[in-house]
Amino acid sequence: MTTYADLKYTKKQVEVFKQFDRDDWSLMINSGAVGSGKTVIDNDMFLRELLRIGKLAQSMDKKAQYILAGFSSKTIANNVLQEIMQAYPMLNIKFDVHGAFELFGVRVVQAYTGSVAGMASIRGMNAWGAYINEMSLANEQAFAEIRNRVRGFEGARIIGDTNPDTPTHWLKRKYIDQAKDESKGIIYNHFTMDDNTFLPKKYVHDMKAQMSGMFYDRSILGLWVAGEGLVYGDFDKSKNVISRSEFDKRTADQTLNYYCGVDWGYEHDTSLVVLADDNQGNTYLVEEHTGNLQQIGHWVSVAKQIQQDYGYNIPFYCDTARVEHIDEFQANHINALYAYKSVLKGIETVAGKIKQRQFMAVQEGMQQFLDEVYQYVWNDKTGEPVKEHDHVMDAVRYAIATKLWNQNNKQPDNSYNDQTKLLADNGLIDYPDDFW
Repeated sequence: MTTYADLKYTKKQVEVFKQFDRDDWSLMINSGAVGSGKTVIDNDMFLRELLRIGKLAQSMDKKAQYILAGFSSKTIANNVLQEIMQAYPMLNIKFDVHGAFELFGVRVVQAYTGSVAGMASIRGMNAWGAYINEMSLANEQAFAEIRNRVRGFEGARIIGDTNPDTPTHWLKRKYIDQAKDESKGIIYNHFTMDDNTFLPKKYVHDMKAQMSGMFYDRSILGLWVAGEGLVYGDFDKSKNVISRSEFDKRTADQTLNYYCGVDWGYEHDTSLVVLADDNQGNTYLVEEHTGNLQQIGHWVSVAKQIQQDYGYNIPFYCDTARVEHIDEFQANHINALYAYKSVLKGIETVAGKIKQRQFMAVQEGMQQFLDEVYQYVWNDKTGEPVKEHDHVMDAVRYAIATKLWNQNNKQPDNSYNDQTKLLADNGLIDYPDDFW
């Protein structure tokens, strides 16, 4: 007889599979570190659940429906469907015009948890179960709607995975913390990165080396924690600040890639920064232009001078809070693009560079960067930075995180429409009103 261990699961995944085979639960939450194997096991449990439900429905001469939910259609495709089709190509999943498909005799309907509107496809449904990917990203009302719909038969249940968030997150307070009470029918499994013994050792080592503070606790240890103290606690002026002459010396034989980040303001500061990446993975803050009470024409002039200095097509990754300013830049033939605005992911990227001393600010180019970096602190209630002393911090984050996002997704950084659609499809910005 084939056992779970024979199927090359980790010890942690085998434990979860054994829980899955029990019939004393209605909600299973698998939470923890990145790359820890929680989504892989959820994908396989999803298939096993469809097999179980399909056989049961056939024995009852009924037609079963099942909910497959995630933040957006893109996240479901990337995290669940593509992984399943790659692992099990023989399944030959075929979608109807609504994105639904049938597998093992069960009709699977997709629902999108990023907003209540994403629940339209399941309203009125009596579902025989649900699989929710990235639970903590779900709108709480959307999550509740799915729970209300899973009522197709006695024993219908929900499985899901999530990365950790703040300790005050509704999923943590209302569900994970309640798992201790067995009468609630909730199973909670906590994954760490070390639980995935199939990960390359170098990958694990590198991830641990570049993470610190809250990001280490969440991404490596899988803990639900909030940030404390300075956001960039690893910033060291003696190691992360260099002179202009040192910058020139370091980059003398390098081909530099220049790009910009923009955080809009008026009464509050606007900050426009110029960064450069060298061939060795280092990022330099070359120029900073920060000020308030300036009309957009002033910032157009600043951007025009930057084009003169660094190249006409230099990209400006801009805060989407003032779309009209982005439009004004574009009207003046400035390569203004929507910035990647996932706050924590962006901070994690910048923090990793700072910790590894791959981020250096040029002393002569700074205005308010140093003042901000030493006052940029976590809000221990929201789990995000306090919205003070953050204009230069935001501009730097927009630039570094968006450029990396484009590279990882193989997107050209000078295509406004392509980049806008990419970011919006992944829920990182809203679609512009006139996009379609």
